[in-house]
Amino acid sequence: MKNREILVVDNDRVVLKFMTDFLVKKGFHVLTAENGLSALDVLKTYTPDVIFVDLIMPNIDGKKLCRIIRDMPRLNNVKIIILSAVAAEEEVDHTEFGANACIAKGPFNSMSQYILTALNELERENSKVFAQEVMGAKNIHFRTITKELLSSQKHFETILEGMSEGILELTSEARIVYCNPVATSLLGTPEEKLLASDFAELFKENDGQRIRKFLNTPEHNSWTISENSPVALNGKQLTMKILPVEDEGNKTIVVILNDISMQKNMEAKVVQAQKMEAIGTLAGGIAHDFNNLLMGMQGYVSLILMGVDATHPYYKNLKGIENQVESASKLTGQLLDFARGGKYKVNPTNINELIKKTSNMFGRTKKEINMHVKYQEDIWTVEVDQGQIEQVLLNLYVNAWQAMPEGGGLRLQTKNITLDETNVKPFQIEPGNYVEMTICDSGMGMDEKTKKRIFEPFFTTKKMGRGTGLGLASVYGIIKNHGGFINVDSEKDKGTTFSVYLPASFKAVETKTELSTEVQKGSGTVLLVDDEEVIVDVGQEILKSMGYKVVTARSGREAIEIFDKAHYLTSAPDLIILDMVMPEMGGGETYDKLKEINPQVKVLLSSGYGIDGRATEILKRGCDGFIQKPFNISKLSQSIKRVLH
Repeated sequence: MKNREILVVDNDRVVLKFMTDFLVKKGFHVLTAENGLSALDVLKTYTPDVIFVDLIMPNIDGKKLCRIIRDMPRLNNVKIIILSAVAAEEEVDHTEFGANACIAKGPFNSMSQYILTALNELERENSKVFAQEVMGAKNIHFRTITKELLSSQKHFETILEGMSEGILELTSEARIVYCNPVATSLLGTPEEKLLASDFAELFKENDGQRIRKFLNTPEHNSWTISENSPVALNGKQLTMKILPVEDEGNKTIVVILNDISMQKNMEAKVVQAQKMEAIGTLAGGIAHDFNNLLMGMQGYVSLILMGVDATHPYYKNLKGIENQVESASKLTGQLLDFARGGKYKVNPTNINELIKKTSNMFGRTKKEINMHVKYQEDIWTVEVDQGQIEQVLLNLYVNAWQAMPEGGGLRLQTKNITLDETNVKPFQIEPGNYVEMTICDSGMGMDEKTKKRIFEPFFTTKKMGRGTGLGLASVYGIIKNHGGFINVDSEKDKGTTFSVYLPASFKAVETKTELSTEVQKGSGTVLLVDDEEVIVDVGQEILKSMGYKVVTARSGREAIEIFDKAHYLTSAPDLIILDMVMPEMGGGETYDKLKEINPQVKVLLSSGYGIDGRATEILKRGCDGFIQKPFNISKLSQSIKRVLH
């Protein structure tokens, strides 16, 4: 016989002794292994001609061992013969897992004849596999207890394979001898490669050391790697329960794995949202105070310009100052947008029209960028501040352009989309119909660390002088303020995609009308209420220049006293310009007390904050109008006219 090297794998030592004695007498060289794991260790340095394999064994059963062997190129020509006591009771197609023949265990004298027959047949060139025939099965009486045990085994295997957790069994040396399909998926490695491998070595050094420490603990207690400090593998975050099992002095370890990646991702987004909200509150306060300073500058410049024509030597410089104030106002506007305070004029809008307008404007100035636009037909209406959404789009275009210094492609797309609770849960918004805007560039992309910080105010990767770090923070604030959310997908050197989602509305689209810049003069008495002295001083002069008589108050209490006295004397002011944020008594409380004195009082709210939040609440209670600082003479005059008439 040519097949001289034989490996016998069986957990029954009596069978191993019989097979060794029998085959050695027939001239074979025989090695033995007591389970699948031991067999794989032998096969690392040994290449037999034939392997006899028992089906039911601890530490990797016969079927899995056969599949692993068939996956090893070095052992492609090895013949495998199943030698099993359950082959008669269990319907086994040994060809499915790569065996060449199957022999039922029985009396040694008859079994030895089947062994020789199988060896002789497999030695022949072009020998055929013994189909599904189980040699020696006819001489075996079925055993009820064996059938019951096999049924129980299949029952538990079905349960383990259907569990949502990953289940593994390890030897005391931490080598894997069983893994269910979920564990295979979580570990990202085929079962044939996982079996017999060192479990701890699948993980990176630090996590591997943690796991090995638990596995090597001599106590019999269970150990848990919790969600507070999960281990990482293949981009997933895993919790782990380690359960030692003692069975007749043999220690095995059961490991239960759970993937908490989605949960951790949601938690991170909630923390990020909370952090952004706190920073937004701070940013809004800074913007409010800065707008008050700008109001003083704007007011004094406007007063000077009223007495200066274009031929004056200082006219150009004064207009330059006014332009700088306007630029500074836009910067604080970005802070307010981020702070959730800036939806001034919300109108039903066709988003396709805004993208068409902004992309055409941007494309004319950045001709090195190839722009491709795909519009959704019958796009749903969105209720937005058009100016702010234009700012969002332009910020994203500029961000994409800066990521493509050598030029590149910019793809814009709109789409109607319905999001369920799973889609919107991380962003803490309502499910429903949304309009999606996608801005995709072919630029340098971002790493994970940068991607996590891009919406933070004042964070920038640009060189000094090329950006304030407010662009994307402003984008985040505006979109969140509109009830939507923004998602970013980016990979280093593979570009970036921003996906913006705005809630759909089914109102009719309104057309935007341009406001006149002409100063509207008037007459009557105005009570100007503000705690900032510079605003009171400059505001008084501006109102007088427009033809109004002016009374001033530097607090809410003073305003109530003046108004109450004037109302009693039937000389109440025609209009009150009321600052919203003041110490002791704010604009909201002051407004309510003014309305108690005279329900017909006309009030124009003024604030360095935006219209959202407290201003909107006061407007809902009947307040007549709102104007945001810093404002120029033209805007103030028109706001007064609208309230009075």
